[in-house]
Order: sequence, then C-alpha cells, then structure tokens
Amino acid sequence: MNFLPRCLSYSECSGGAGRSENFRGGSESSSNGGFGKDGLLWFHDIGNYGSGEFSMAIVQANQVLEDQSQIESGPFGTFVGVYDGHGGPETARYVCDHLFRHFQAISAEGNGAVTEETIQRAFLETERGFTSLVSENWNSRPQMATVGSCCLVGAIYQQTLFVANLGDSRVVLGKKVGNTGEIAAIQLSTEHNANIESVRWELKDLHPNDPQIFVLRHGVWRVKGIIQVSRSIGDVYLKHTKFCREPINGKFRVPPPLNMPILLATPSILKHPLHPNDSFLIFASDGLWEHLSNEKAVEIVKSHPRKGSAKRLVKAALHEAAKKREMRYSDLRNIDKKVRRHFHDDITVIILFLNHDQIYRGVVQDPTLSIRSALEH
Repeated sequence: MNFLPRCLSYSECSGGAGRSENFRGGSESSSNGGFGKDGLLWFHDIGNYGSGEFSMAIVQANQVLEDQSQIESGPFGTFVGVYDGHGGPETARYVCDHLFRHFQAISAEGNGAVTEETIQRAFLETERGFTSLVSENWNSRPQMATVGSCCLVGAIYQQTLFVANLGDSRVVLGKKVGNTGEIAAIQLSTEHNANIESVRWELKDLHPNDPQIFVLRHGVWRVKGIIQVSRSIGDVYLKHTKFCREPINGKFRVPPPLNMPILLATPSILKHPLHPNDSFLIFASDGLWEHLSNEKAVEIVKSHPRKGSAKRLVKAALHEAAKKREMRYSDLRNIDKKVRRHFHDDITVIILFLNHDQIYRGVVQDPTLSIRSALEH
C-alpha cells in the first residue's frame, strides 16, 4: 500500500470535475504536505477539504491491511469514513467502494439534503449489497460470510455534523473551553462493544431467551463467545441462518435456531450543530484508542502544529504499544506485518480541522476532493 495519487488530477480521470487521490504508488516524502511513507506507516500530513484542513495516517499490522478509509468533499459537504475490518479485508473494502455512493444517491433524492434517515438508509443499502455478494459467492468463497467491518462515518452538511457508527471506532471532538485556551475532549460516537455494560444490557433485552448471548472468555466479553462488537456491516453468519452452517469453520457456527440477527447493521447516529468553539475532530479505528485516551489524543493534536497531526497520533500509539511490551519503538518499527498484529492493530486516523468562516459562508470545495485508501496492499 503506497501513496501516489491514483491520477495526477481528477480532470485526467473524469473530465475536470475535481481531484481524486488514492494511497498507491511510490514512497515520496511528505515535506510538501502530500503523501509519505515510513515503513508500514503511510500518511498525508496536511491538505485542504471543504471546511478546513485535514491530516491522515494509517499503519499496517495485519498481513493484509483490514482498515479502509476515505475523505470526500465537494458541493454536497464533507464525508469521512473509517472502516475497521475483521476476519479479512473484504467487507471494509466493499464499504469503502459503496457506502459513499449510496449516501450520494439517497441524498440526491432529497435535493442534496443530509438527514439521519439519509445516512441510515446508506448503511442498510450497503449491508444489503454485501449480503447479496456473500450469497453470490457462497459456493466458491463461503468464508466471506465470516468477514465484517466496523463503520464510522462523519458528514458535515451546512453547519451540522452527523456522526454514524457501527462497532468500536470512535470520533472525538476537540472543543475550546471559553477563553482559557484549553481544549476539552468530547466523544461524539456511541460504541457497540460487548465489554461495555450498556451494550450487554441491549443484547440481553434483544435476546431475552438466550443465556449465552454474551460470554466472558479470557477476561473479554464476546457476543456468542465469538466477537466483541454487537453491530457491523457483514458478519452475515450471525445474521442469517442460511450462512451459519457448513462449510464455514465450526468456530463460527452458533447452535440453532437463529431466529433473528444477533448483530445489527443499524448505526447509532448523532446530530451535532457545529459551534465556533469546535476546533477539530479525530476519527480513528479502535487500534488508536486501545493505546491513547480521548484526552491524550486531543492534547497531542492541540500542542503541536497541524501538519503531521495524524501521523503524530499513530506514532504516539505505537510508542505506547512498545512500552506495554517493554520494548523500544525502534524495535517495534522493525517487526514485519502479520507479526506486528501481536503488538498492535491496524490503525487509521483522520483529523479534520474546522474552519468556521468556510462552514458558515457555505464555501464549496473546488475542485472536489476524493481520497481513499488503496484496495490492494
């Protein structure tokens, strides 16, 4: 996975409508704020989107990168997605290919307006599409039934931020506190992880006749003793009886009957009116939050220049991961992918810095910005 643009400008791909880039190609540095590479870490230090500046970074730990992500910005507003796959990369890649397209098509039905319903329908259409793909490939690739993805989306429309989430990725707002110069960390996303007590109560309410709906294994609560998240795209073996059978691996097959989906694909959605004191947003997969608290992440972003912010957060998490294993960061950097997964997860970080003059004037991003992590790594 590398960082050259998919094409030098969007005009070369689509007739001049905007700019589209992909994390692919060589290993140029990021001295000019563009794409850069440092071992298994790829980054875009600083760039412009419709409502300000952004910084982006990804570090790989798995043999095949299971995180996918994107930033889309144009006349419709801004759309950010962080997709943390599990069991393989297929679902996260599918979501990165299709969720924004559904979002655009559905919002177009309402003359471009974005609502909670717009976002929820886009999620459900994506879930429906992936389920159909699993069905089409059942005979040749039945293991696709056991692959899933967490899904965190932020959409800025006019002066409002919508946050939608499935699973345990997280978005944290850095908010100025009065005139003190302090910035508070405010978590905007709701997480769906069985280690959270409220999630276990939700599962119990939805499945009152299943005493094994969540099981404690090795100090970790898991849904049906298998998976930590209670909501996702994919994981259709826990949603449809016809996929919870041979030839998928026995460890994924739960005892019948599967009368209703065990996992949900309906996101938790928050609507947040943007305020001038809202300074920046940190979107990240759970690989970051495993090692950094909300407050620590906000402090790091606040205390340093914007350029390289996402890369700085990833490196801070890696330093913590190394410290927990009583090793040096430099030694961790030399560990190859796949083996690295024993020390940390794939980590994706996208930071949006908010320019409220642009937001309130309704400035349209021109050319359109489209950045996506590559599909092949």
